[in-house]
Amino acid sequence: MEPLEHDSASTRLGTAAELLGYLAVAPLLVCFAAVAALPEYPQRELAQRAAVAWGAVLLTFSGAVHFGLALAGRAPAGAARLAAAVLPGVIAAAAVIIGGQRALALLTVGWGVFWLYEHRVIGAALPAAYLSLRRNLSLAACTLLALTMIACDSAGLL
Repeated sequence: MEPLEHDSASTRLGTAAELLGYLAVAPLLVCFAAVAALPEYPQRELAQRAAVAWGAVLLTFSGAVHFGLALAGRAPAGAARLAAAVLPGVIAAAAVIIGGQRALALLTVGWGVFWLYEHRVIGAALPAAYLSLRRNLSLAACTLLALTMIACDSAGLL
């Protein structure tokens, strides 16, 4: 098993992969704008639920990438590493269950902690281009989820 950092494709992810990564965060921007701008409470509440759901899906996907790498034999598959890959899904499920501003806060923390894990714990085994993209996407997700939480507070949503 050769580490990912030695892959020939590790120097650049490719424009399509990067574009899709950034497009995946766009619904969080739409949800934030909807919570902040829609006139009626039920519409804002739906936008809040959509932000929680989409933030949870993206967080789960981030962990699933590592789980897939371990299953494919492209990354070490120790128990701690597999648990760390599954934990984002557990956090996401908890957020969906609790809902509201608390869910947005939990997702924001989950994104931040997983970013720290990727960069501080296993960063040496991951391609620099991947880490750069993940940093940008994590920052965007954290920022948009936090802004949505603030907008929800201003809109009177719990």
